[in-house]
Amino acid sequence: MSDPISIRRLYGRAKGHKLRQGQAALIEETLPLLSVPETGPLDSQTLFGNSRPLEFEIGFGGGEHLAGQAAMRPDHGFIGCEPFLNGVVGALNHIRDDKLTNVRLHMGDALEVLERLPDASLDRLYLLHPDPWRKARHAKRRMVNHGPLDMIAAKLKPGCEFRLGTDHPVYVRWAMMIMNQRRDFEWQAKTAADFLTRPDDWPETRYERKARRLGHEVWYFRYLRV
Repeated sequence: MSDPISIRRLYGRAKGHKLRQGQAALIEETLPLLSVPETGPLDSQTLFGNSRPLEFEIGFGGGEHLAGQAAMRPDHGFIGCEPFLNGVVGALNHIRDDKLTNVRLHMGDALEVLERLPDASLDRLYLLHPDPWRKARHAKRRMVNHGPLDMIAAKLKPGCEFRLGTDHPVYVRWAMMIMNQRRDFEWQAKTAADFLTRPDDWPETRYERKARRLGHEVWYFRYLRV
């Protein structure tokens, strides 16, 4: 049985810098219009008013990747979850500036939203640069653990994709170890270049650019649900 702590606990900061007036207005006025309902089952009809493919991002940071993906596929619905207030503001800015109508947001625990979706309902799920929790005693807090992965596997359609990105060598080793233990995901890399080169449909984020400026390698993992 999966460790319930690895499924239900949310670790991390909820707040950052104090919001400016315009940012506060986005949170107060725009976020309620785009927020995932707080209770009840979720599907594309509930979220977008019609039937469409769904994609899901866990911890979208400043929202660049989420907005970029949503702009590339306006016929898909995108669900983004982020506990960090300033990150939600960043996503709202992108949604406003890019005039996106196919994004819904949740400021809080992604797994609480994910578990409310039907099984086999997602076309793609993204987990980019999760907190590495460097110390071994904190390993159970990493999102790449069997508890969250069980849920991710359940919600992805067969043949659809789980994407993981990180610039942290501890997380690379951990993720490869954990994912290698699973038989419900198939790693798509055939050569080293396949996970060292960002795919064309993987929008670059500020975090990623910063990692490169610091001399960090960035790894791009793509797994199919089998």
